[in-house]
Amino acid sequence: MDSISRALARFALSLHYDQLPEPVVQMAKRLLLDSIGCALAAVRLQDILASYKYLQEMGGKKQASIIWYGDKTNLSNAAFINSLLIRAIDYNDIYWKQDPCHPSDIIPAALAPAEYRGASGKELITAIVVAYELEMRLCLAAEPGIREKGWHHASLTQFVSPLVAGRVLGLTEDQMVSAVGIAGSSHFTLGGVVASHLTNMKNAADPMATQAGVNAAMLAAAGFSGPQEVFEGKEGLFEVFSSIKWNRNALVDGLGEEFLITQCGFKAFPTEALTHQPVTATLEAMLENKLTSGEVKEVLVETTKRGADILSDESKYHPTTKETADHSLPYCIAVAIAKGNVLPSDFEEKALQDKSVLELLPKIKVVASADVDALFPNVKRALVTITTTDGRTFKKQEDFARGQPERPLSDQELIEKFHANAKIALSKRRREALVQATLNIDRYNSVRRYMSLLVRAGTSSSRR
Repeated sequence: MDSISRALARFALSLHYDQLPEPVVQMAKRLLLDSIGCALAAVRLQDILASYKYLQEMGGKKQASIIWYGDKTNLSNAAFINSLLIRAIDYNDIYWKQDPCHPSDIIPAALAPAEYRGASGKELITAIVVAYELEMRLCLAAEPGIREKGWHHASLTQFVSPLVAGRVLGLTEDQMVSAVGIAGSSHFTLGGVVASHLTNMKNAADPMATQAGVNAAMLAAAGFSGPQEVFEGKEGLFEVFSSIKWNRNALVDGLGEEFLITQCGFKAFPTEALTHQPVTATLEAMLENKLTSGEVKEVLVETTKRGADILSDESKYHPTTKETADHSLPYCIAVAIAKGNVLPSDFEEKALQDKSVLELLPKIKVVASADVDALFPNVKRALVTITTTDGRTFKKQEDFARGQPERPLSDQELIEKFHANAKIALSKRRREALVQATLNIDRYNSVRRYMSLLVRAGTSSSRR
């Protein structure tokens, strides 16, 4: 029997664009558009500026472009910062069955090599589908998810990113197996990056695993070997993570026959995924009952044990950084009540000092519900009860957040989200051209032409 690494490598190399059903192709385009919009919204964030400065100091071969900035850097560094751009505002896609993940974090592992090699748009789409299929399968294979044991989902990304990069770079099957072994034995990530007071590492964990995969693919291409059975071998993933039940079949059975990408969700709010149902319920309760923030005396949020623990600990009632605020359930609820929505601008430094929001924080109580926990992770229910100053109570239950497959965003909503995100970086004319280019990416003979649309006017990349 083939090793799991070899089965995944064979799938990644053998999949062709012509095998992809039309709904799969369309979903890949939608996810690419959403990801690029998220990246363009993040270009001036502090962690992006710091990373950009770091990469400038590092130097290196000019192989692939940095989104918006237009500078070229080497493949692994381009994959890292472009992935961080996509991830930085916490607004990109979400898939959560057993483990949560944001598969779009891996898109730059295809994008940078595709630009470097002059690959076609069809090849880019196919590589993106590979990324989603394998990342989402890994999230289904562990029960309970590794996040429940204190590990971050970047620990899964390290197994997928080398396969995505390796495919576009033209590795052989043997080299792909080595690449999985190289990355998969060297980049496990502690869940602590998303616990308590959060730092820039909250957003950088998965991009670093994406970068590690590109590095591993390039090492393997140069002849470097890696463990051949990194999943099922002695002291491999399955043995070391023995407190988790691993389903080998979920990883390898039916590869290429049915695609999971259409089950991925989009985010309607730029916040941690478990905040979405409570925020949705709060917004609906306020709107349906025509409540104003001044009428709110108390808000009780009943959620999962993890939501109460990780998203509502003491530090989340006093957020001083964007990273802590967008992972603070009380802060997100307070913003929803005070402003009637939750937008990227609500996590800027000035917004974190908004008195209308801060005054609501002590009124919000978050508790873990055993009934809600019993449904998790299949249903991520939230119950929100709002008590008014005159003694009325309004209760709202929400099981599925807007943007998830059960409540999908329309094409128009997705395009509006893109424009709202990208308007700080590109003119309306450039944005409209980019929307059309992305939704027709399979018509491009070379991704290099497409990349010229992703950079600001006046850079060398935009004049190619």
